[in-house]
Amino acid sequence: MKRFRRSVSFGALALAGALALPLSWSGNAQGAPSARADAVGARGATGLKGADPSVLRVGDTYIAVKSADGGIVVRQATSLDGLASAPAKKVWSDTGDLGEVWAPEVVRDGGRYYIYFSAGRSAAHRMYVISSASPDSGYTAEKKLALPDDKWAIDGSLFTFQGQRWFVWSGWAGDTNVEQNLYIARMSDPTTPTGKRSVISQPRESWERVVGDPYINEAPEAIKDPNGQLHVVYSANGSWSSQYCLADLRLRAGGDPTYVWDWYKSNGCLFGSHRETMMTGWDPTLHVDGPGHHTFALRDGDINTSPPAGNKVPFMFHAVAKGTPYAWENRYWYLGSFVWWGDTTYRRANVPGAETNTGWSLKFFE
Repeated sequence: MKRFRRSVSFGALALAGALALPLSWSGNAQGAPSARADAVGARGATGLKGADPSVLRVGDTYIAVKSADGGIVVRQATSLDGLASAPAKKVWSDTGDLGEVWAPEVVRDGGRYYIYFSAGRSAAHRMYVISSASPDSGYTAEKKLALPDDKWAIDGSLFTFQGQRWFVWSGWAGDTNVEQNLYIARMSDPTTPTGKRSVISQPRESWERVVGDPYINEAPEAIKDPNGQLHVVYSANGSWSSQYCLADLRLRAGGDPTYVWDWYKSNGCLFGSHRETMMTGWDPTLHVDGPGHHTFALRDGDINTSPPAGNKVPFMFHAVAKGTPYAWENRYWYLGSFVWWGDTTYRRANVPGAETNTGWSLKFFE
């Protein structure tokens, strides 16, 4: 998201030490198609200008939300490609002058639609939610989410894992813009957080500290792998830079989502445009720069509908076409695909718990 000028104060960080230093990887596709860089082919921009796609599928319809004109609009189409030409229907306006409206995220829970978004100015950004029985009309007034500690928060999303609702977001540890961490908290219902917030990732690896001021972990999206393990795929490095990329957090089997050391981080970017920050064995993009802030476009937005191994699965992300100056105003929504990538080992050192964890990872294609 956007950066704010600040004075660095590392005493405000949530964890005293750095997260594990990445060392190496191993892995293969296990039933997935060939991993050649051209396996899927470049699909290019959808024609929908802007950032932060959020899409879910209900029946045969894809439903997308986007911030626009001081509010939130909804588009519906029978294909992901068709969203760009679908009419945009405004479902919420910032009549209360909350401020900048960022990254709306659409979720379906109990047959009802919930759109989470951040709004505010500078350090005042907080998460809000609106809901409706219909995807493109009848939304409630905005409600501020009472997230634990009430700190700066953006890019929030709801998901259910093993029968428990969770909310994951990007935020500050304190009241100054030192770095953006990823946090998780339980939800008693789609609009009510409960208990404490727990940090699950901080931007402490060398490959996610290429661009700073501040250092960034943001745009977390949950998905469940073929073994039923929870992943949170997120964006690292500043969105104002072509170093923006996707990386992965994998919860160990039987792990506690609120315990940071039960999460294992990929040893580099899994989808990015700079080879030097990519995890070994993962290739940089050929056609776009700074891919990030993705959406898996799952059925009903439910991670329990996550795809099995072996399939090429569509997803969306924002990026800037190579050869175009990298700037926020040049971002478009793109359509790509991914496959589950098996037997992939994430490594770390000098922290509690096992140094390695082997399981499913993801490979992304333009």
